[in-house]
Amino acid sequence: MSAVLISGAGIAGATLAFWLKAGGFEPTLIERAPALRTGGYVIDFWGLGYDIAERMGLIGEINRIGYHVQEMRIVDDAGRRIAGFGTRVFSELTGGRYVTLQRSDLSRLLFESIKGDTETLYGDEIVAIEERSDHVRVELKYAGPRRYDYVVGADGLHSAVRKLAFGPQSQFETDLGYRVAAFEARGYHPRDDDVYLIYGQPGRMIGRFTLRDDRTLFLLVFLAADADLPATQMAQKAMLRDVYRNDGWECASMLAEIAQTNELYFDRVSQIRMPEWSRGRIALVGDAAFCVSLLAGQGSALAMISAYVLAGELAAAQSRYEQAFGRYEALLRSYIATKQRGAVRFAGAFAPQTQIGVHVRNLVVRAFAIPGVARLVVGRDIADKLQLPDYEWPTSINWASPNARSQAQDQAQL
Repeated sequence: MSAVLISGAGIAGATLAFWLKAGGFEPTLIERAPALRTGGYVIDFWGLGYDIAERMGLIGEINRIGYHVQEMRIVDDAGRRIAGFGTRVFSELTGGRYVTLQRSDLSRLLFESIKGDTETLYGDEIVAIEERSDHVRVELKYAGPRRYDYVVGADGLHSAVRKLAFGPQSQFETDLGYRVAAFEARGYHPRDDDVYLIYGQPGRMIGRFTLRDDRTLFLLVFLAADADLPATQMAQKAMLRDVYRNDGWECASMLAEIAQTNELYFDRVSQIRMPEWSRGRIALVGDAAFCVSLLAGQGSALAMISAYVLAGELAAAQSRYEQAFGRYEALLRSYIATKQRGAVRFAGAFAPQTQIGVHVRNLVVRAFAIPGVARLVVGRDIADKLQLPDYEWPTSINWASPNARSQAQDQAQL
């Protein structure tokens, strides 16, 4: 049984571990954080990622914990609605297979599908990789040296595996010029259930979304001239205060909440573009290989798609890993390139750089209320052009059945 070390226990890593197990491999997850990450931003989940989650038996729980947003609403300085549209069109375009949920909740559900039969090393990381003729030798920061048949980097935009095996991030990262921050506030008012509110000025925006348990999520996106990120959370908060301090709406209240939070997500809005996603016995999936950027809205689904395809190709190739990695790239590279191009277009619409751009964006959003316009504008981005492969999994499990997850766990214990 081939052993695979997966760096990163997030969405890509947990999905890959699940399908590798189904393919007869022995995966191990290593995660630098001491536990599963919480908080973060919300994602819209549909398309092929939804299909894979269904094959894993997770859709019922995803729909239970997810949110079914009714309206996207743009507001002015006084909080008055100036544009917006109902989100029913997204449900119609996806046949009702569309849900909004916290990224960390999806990650948790995916991890729970493998917990108990997949070794997971928390609070550790890969510090050296040496590929040999018949295995890969890795040096872990705390657990010391180990050997695996394959190593996969599923460790996100700032992938350590990519840096060790392919080169520094600067070789592959394209900065789209924006910075993003996200955090949760408890007890924040007002609350607007099932409505995503957006407030924007040229070059910056704020999204507010009401969560359960008296929580509110804020997402901030803004233009930044400096490519470097603030080194500390204190400096990050200072940058946010500087960017938003003169804005209206609820910015004063939001900045007061930022001052109190200890959990602030802050990063560049970037893409990763690589000439190859594998080298020898080492491969990359998800954001580590091809981050389309947070603003694309499909990063989590793409992470699941790439993990599923890589596991399926490894299972089909029966240890011919060069063939598996080649097929993996051949199937997905054109599809991913299309998503990356779309993300660049969308970034400019998310936080237009000029007042005229903001006005045009608002006019387009208003037009979405006209029957058929939203379908015409977003239909091509909602529809997935890729045909998801059907692999022959050695466990011969009907993954689409409601009991898929429990069946998979029973099989793994036999």
